[in-house]
Amino acid sequence: MFKTVVNLTQQAVITEIENVLDTYPCHPYQRAFAIPDLRQELIAYVLNRIPCIYSVVDSEQKAISFNYQLPSSQQQLQLENLIHQGIYSILQERSDWVNRHLPEAMQCSLEPSHWFG
Repeated sequence: MFKTVVNLTQQAVITEIENVLDTYPCHPYQRAFAIPDLRQELIAYVLNRIPCIYSVVDSEQKAISFNYQLPSSQQQLQLENLIHQGIYSILQERSDWVNRHLPEAMQCSLEPSHWFG
């Protein structure tokens, strides 16, 4: 039977990124990070700055959704701060690109969602 290594922290980070982005204005923040490349860059930014927890699972368990929660409110706050830093850092580094590729503010609530498919 094959074993697979699963990054338990990644799903917690993705979920928290969604929660934090929901607190930002639609334009440019939510629209920018709805772009898969920028979203992946933000996920990588955060994951590269925190310790990750991994688990080895059987190939049958791989399909099971792992719901890892951060153990303390202090770690939760640190994660949120890293996400905010990542959002500002990436948008600052990519400001010219974002300004060229995102149309001016629209009513985002009327657009279809592009989050993860």
